[in-house]
Amino acid sequence: MGSVAVRISEDIVSAARKRATINSRSVPKQIEYWLRIAKTLEENPDLSYDFVVGALEGLEEMDRGEVSNFEFRT
Repeated sequence: MGSVAVRISEDIVSAARKRATINSRSVPKQIEYWLRIAKTLEENPDLSYDFVVGALEGLEEMDRGEVSNFEFRT
């Protein structure tokens, strides 16, 4: 999938730049992340913001290979 140029207000870009620095992402990747959250919430209104963010963070950890087996204790 290629990239497409879009116009985004400077306020949004500035906010994304700040958050991108905190999260060690590029500005475009930060905006994509926000859009993934918004899209998921729009498509799943019964899910909470915290659940969606946690799920996306988990997916990112899996993509980076930062996973381990979970053992249930009884």
